[in-house]
Amino acid sequence: MKLLKDILYKVSLAAVSGDTNVMVNNVHFDSRKVGMDDIFVAVRGLITDGHKYIGTAVELGAKAVVCEELPEILVGGVTYLKVPNSNSALATIAANFYEHPSKNLKLVGITGTNGKTTVSTLLYRLFKKAGFKVGLISTIKVMVDDTEHPTSHTTPDVLTINEYLSQMNEKGVEFCFMEVSSHGIHQKRSESLHFEGAIFTNLSHDHLDYHKTFAEYRDTKKKLFDDLPKTAFALSNIDDKNGLVMLQNTKAKKHTYALKSYADYRAQILEKQFNGQLLKIDKNELWSKLIGDFNAYNLLAIYATADILGLEKMETLQLISQLENVDGRFQYYISKDKITAIVDYAHTPDALKNVLITINALRTGNENVITVVGCGGDRDKSKRPVMGHIASEMSNQAIFTSDNPRTESPSIIIEEMEAGVEAHNTKKILSIENRKQAIKTACKLALANDIILVAGKGHETYQETNGVRVDFDDFKEVKAALTDLNK
Repeated sequence: MKLLKDILYKVSLAAVSGDTNVMVNNVHFDSRKVGMDDIFVAVRGLITDGHKYIGTAVELGAKAVVCEELPEILVGGVTYLKVPNSNSALATIAANFYEHPSKNLKLVGITGTNGKTTVSTLLYRLFKKAGFKVGLISTIKVMVDDTEHPTSHTTPDVLTINEYLSQMNEKGVEFCFMEVSSHGIHQKRSESLHFEGAIFTNLSHDHLDYHKTFAEYRDTKKKLFDDLPKTAFALSNIDDKNGLVMLQNTKAKKHTYALKSYADYRAQILEKQFNGQLLKIDKNELWSKLIGDFNAYNLLAIYATADILGLEKMETLQLISQLENVDGRFQYYISKDKITAIVDYAHTPDALKNVLITINALRTGNENVITVVGCGGDRDKSKRPVMGHIASEMSNQAIFTSDNPRTESPSIIIEEMEAGVEAHNTKKILSIENRKQAIKTACKLALANDIILVAGKGHETYQETNGVRVDFDDFKEVKAALTDLNK
């Protein structure tokens, strides 16, 4: 147990009712998890308001309640703490409760619309290969050195983050690479963490259902850099027009990388093939198994970060050449009939465009590109016609289908994608609501040497409809469909 007033260190308090000189057991913001002598933090969420459950938390044994509005009835023996912002308070409380574990390792945050998972995961793998104990907090999973934990959000809640970082401290982890989403920044999930540095990959159309405007989305990302201490580093892709914006107000040491602009770290693509590409970084050539301009940027960010963190340059280049694709990121399979299937997480217009640019650059011109793509429900609707336009314009055949419709009608989502298809491309599209059937149809339409792109879900192994998740893996589905056709 820990002393409440110690856990409240540096928390901004507007009012206190009760004793802070008491021992508490644990911290929760989910009232269902509260036990005897715990702290309950009432957080206003997108779906529900934690203030509604203060009474439930007290009944379950909460010793202290942190909230933005005090309840009308204050129960004796319970300490009530009014704060200006519950999310900020939770971030400080979490860091205090776990004794600031981020200060005991080198935590690097990666933000941007695309590339976060690839950069964070490959940095984890590279530093592991270099012999370090390493942590990873990503969309796909959390790694506490060699121990894997599944995850369902780009940035876990702040209690979970600090708990994992604390476990990393116990395991002697030296470096941790963490995806930092705009949602996570806005909801204070990265607040009160001590970052050794931050990386900006790129910024494009996404999450405008949440942030409302692109400027708000950009400025939320920028806050990660604004809050860095002067002892940290800030690494930014300045080929992106927002790259220098990220660095405007940071106190951290600034570093830049680019393929097209003058920057501290530069790379050049010398050769492209389906099984990899030849790059020149710092006047040294290396062959990478990862293809596409977007991966050249990712690898350059990885190289720059390793250099900033003190790894020897030639060793880093050698390790980069050994790195494999991340699951669901340009993951490909070639059938016996010479049909290439590519599965990619591309779920934004910019990501879809980049993948199709890469595919079209590798074609001889005789192959057809068949794209299977959908858009998620209960998310930014404005990108749906844009995704429909890109898929139909840049493919020989586009099949619009379901992709985590959640509480929305899949047919309406598809109609909104169809709205972006220009008249001259209407004959190139099919709409098949059932994703499994859409993938099978793409495989049946494909001839030898054709290329099938299944975009949107990547590493995800489920399809979500009305709150129910059923097993669904794009890579397994397309591979099985092509194998059945071979038989």
